[in-house]
Amino acid sequence: MYEITQTDTLLVMGAAMFFLGMCTLTIGLFVLLTRTMNKDIKNISNTATKMVQKGIAEDVSALVGNATALLDTVSTLVRTAAGVGIFMTALGLGMMAAAYWVVLQVNWAG
Repeated sequence: MYEITQTDTLLVMGAAMFFLGMCTLTIGLFVLLTRTMNKDIKNISNTATKMVQKGIAEDVSALVGNATALLDTVSTLVRTAAGVGIFMTALGLGMMAAAYWVVLQVNWAG
C-alpha cells in the first residue's frame, strides 16, 4: 500500500494551486483584452456621441440627457470589466506565489 507523506501532500497542494493560479491569470488577461476594448462598446459610444451632437443641434434636451446617461453607463461597464480583469490577474499571480511558497515548505530530507 502506498503511504502519503507530508511531502507528497505539499507537492500536490502546490501543483494544484499553481495550476489554478495559471487558469485564473489566463482568465483575467482574457477579460482585460476582450471586454475592455469590445467593438460593440465602441459602436454604442460612437452612436451615443452622435445622438448628443444631434440633440444639441436640434435643441432636444431629453435626447441629450438620455445619450449622456448611456455614455455614463458604458463608461461604468468598461471600468467594471477592467476591474474584474485586474482582480483576476492579481489573484492568479498571488495563487502562483502562494504555490511557490508551499513548495518551499517541503522538507526534502525527510
